[in-house]
Amino acid sequence: MKYRRNVFTAEMLECVKGVMDETCKQMDCELLEFGGKDDHKHLMVAVHPKVAVSNLVSKLKGKSSYVLRRDFWENVRHKLWGNHFWSPSYCVVSYGGTSLDVLKAYIEQQQAPPSEKSVKQSLALRKVK
Repeated sequence: MKYRRNVFTAEMLECVKGVMDETCKQMDCELLEFGGKDDHKHLMVAVHPKVAVSNLVSKLKGKSSYVLRRDFWENVRHKLWGNHFWSPSYCVVSYGGTSLDVLKAYIEQQQAPPSEKSVKQSLALRKVK
């Protein structure tokens, strides 16, 4: 989401998830996990070796932006920055040595607020620095 404005509702998230799952399948990829917050998304995708990641990301952003504008224009129009829905940047991380279950749990937890324990740990780390 460009400049991370709180845009996504539960209905919009379900729509985006469906669009991204369909797009992945069309490109011989598999959406393994989908999560995030109301202002950004995390995806775990098994990308076919013949697919350029930059092309996949472009398709995911383009198609989802089109569908969201078409179906939820009144919800998003006042939250766009310069008529852009997604930021042009993205982060791709490959994994090794970590189980898929750990990565899936991380993505699923992105929708949950942090626990009191993790907030305390984070604050303690800031004091040490």
